[in-house]
Amino acid sequence: MLETLEIRRLLPGSPHLTLVAKWQYEQWGNLSPKTSQEAWQEELLRECSFDGIPAVLLALVKGYPVATASLVEADMETRRELSPWLASVYVLPEWRGQGVASRLVRKVECEAQSMGITRLYLFTPDQQALYHRLGWKDKETLDYQGVSVSILTREFASRRGQSVSDTKYI
Repeated sequence: MLETLEIRRLLPGSPHLTLVAKWQYEQWGNLSPKTSQEAWQEELLRECSFDGIPAVLLALVKGYPVATASLVEADMETRRELSPWLASVYVLPEWRGQGVASRLVRKVECEAQSMGITRLYLFTPDQQALYHRLGWKDKETLDYQGVSVSILTREFASRRGQSVSDTKYI
C-alpha cells in the first residue's frame, strides 16, 4: 500500500487544513494549554507556505490523508536558540509501523537540505527509537511543559540549490 503513498506540501487553501489542525491539537494541545483548537488552526495556516520555512507536509494514500510533519523555525518556547526543527510528526494509528513516519521525516530532511540547512532539531517524549534508527542523535533531555522530552539533532550535507525532491502541493 505504501507504493501509493505521496507526500505533498500543504498550502493555505487546502481542504485538509482543518483535519491536520485537529490531529495536531489532539496530539500536542496539552503542551500549549492556553491555546484553543481554532488558534492552533490559525497557527497551522501561517505555517503553510509554497516554499522555504515554515512548511507543512501531508502524506496521502490514494488521496486520503494519513500523516503529517512540519519544518519550522522554532518549536520550543524555552529553546529558541535552536533552529530549525522537524515538528508535528503524526501518523494515524492504523498507518503506524508501516514506514510512513520514516518517509515523512526523510522528505522533511530533503526539503531542509535543498534550502542549505545542515542541522535539524526535534523533540519527542516517546519516539526516540524511531529517530535513532533514522540517524538522529541525542542532544539533551529536559522537562518541557511538565513532560520529560528528548531533544535530538540530525546533521547532513547542504544541497542548497540542488533539486533533492520533487515537491508537490495540496
